Amino acid sequence: MRDDKEFEYILNKAVQSHTLDEKEILYLLETKNNKQLFEQADKTRKKYVGDEVHLRALIEFSNYCRQNCVYCGLRRDNSQLTRYRIEPNDIIELAKKTKNYGYKTIVLQSGEDPYYTVEKITKIISEIKYLDIALTLSIGEKTFKEYKAYRDAGADRYLLRIETTDEFLYNKLDPAMSLKNRMQCIEDIKQLGYEVGSGIIAGLPGQTLKSIARDIAYLKSIPVDMAGIGPFIYHPNTPAENIKGNFFELSLKVMAVLRLLMPDINIPATTAMETLNPQGRLIALQSGANVVMPNATETIYRKYYEIYPGKICLGDSPAHCRFCIENKIQSINRYISKGKGFHIRQN
Repeated sequence: MRDDKEFEYILNKAVQSHTLDEKEILYLLETKNNKQLFEQADKTRKKYVGDEVHLRALIEFSNYCRQNCVYCGLRRDNSQLTRYRIEPNDIIELAKKTKNYGYKTIVLQSGEDPYYTVEKITKIISEIKYLDIALTLSIGEKTFKEYKAYRDAGADRYLLRIETTDEFLYNKLDPAMSLKNRMQCIEDIKQLGYEVGSGIIAGLPGQTLKSIARDIAYLKSIPVDMAGIGPFIYHPNTPAENIKGNFFELSLKVMAVLRLLMPDINIPATTAMETLNPQGRLIALQSGANVVMPNATETIYRKYYEIYPGKICLGDSPAHCRFCIENKIQSINRYISKGKGFHIRQN
C-alpha cells in the first residue's frame, strides 16, 4: 500500500508540476505500474500538443561514418556493410519527391561522412529550403563554424543524441569520442537558434536505470525541443555485448516520463520500437509520442543503412510508407498535422 501511495504521489507531482528529482525519476523507471504511467503520459500529450501527429520524412543519404561506436552497424570498422552515398543533386531531387507526398518536414540523416563538405551541405540545405519545408539535420558532431554555416543556409533543427550521460559508459561505447565534446556540440546547436533534438538509447550494455534517470534530467535541463528514445538492438557485426532481452517497454517508459516532465516537446514514436513490436509506433503514440518519421529513402539504399538489424519497411517505397503510416495513425483516431511541427513552448 505504501508503494502504491508513493507511486501516486510521484506520478501526480510529475503531471501537475512537470518537475521531479533524479530519485523520483528513477522511481518511475522502476515502477511496475506501467499502464497508469502510459495513460498519464498520453493524457498529458493530448492536453499540451493535441491529437495531431507530425510526420518527418527521413532521408538516409550516406552510411559512411568516421566514428567507431561499439554498438552501431554503421561503425567505421564494420567491413560487412555495403557502403553508399547519395550525391547532393540526387538528395535535392529526392526532397522534391518527398514534398509531393505531402511532407512538411524533411530529416537528412547520415553517418559522420567527411565526403559531404560544408559547401555540399549548404547547397543541399539552400535548395531544399526553396521547397518551403522545415529541414532537420542529423549528421553528427561538427564545429561551431560548420553548425553556423548550416543554420545560416536555412536548417531549422538539428538532431544529435547524447546516447548516455554516463561518462564511463560513453567512453566505453564511443571510443575516440568525448562526452564533453558531445555536450558542447548540443550547446552550440542551441546557441545558434536551432530547434534542439537529442535523446538516448535505452538498454545499452552496462547502462543502469540510475544513469537513465540522469539522462532524462539532462534532456530537461537543456531543454530539448525534441527527444528521441530508441531501444538498444544488438547488431552481430559489432563488438557490443549481446544483451538478451527486449527493451521496447523500457524505451516506452523513458518516453512517457519525458512527456510528463516536458509536456509540450515533440517526441517521436521511433522506428526501432516497431522493429521490436509490430504495433510499436502506435503504442508509442498512445503513450506520449506525437511524431513519426517515415522512411523516404529510396528502396535500393534502405537495407544498407543498418544501424541495427531487422529494420522495418526495407522493401517499401517512400510513397507506400507515407500512406501506410497515415492509415495507421487514423486507425487510432489521430490525424496528420498540416503544419511544419515547430515546438511551441507552453510553460
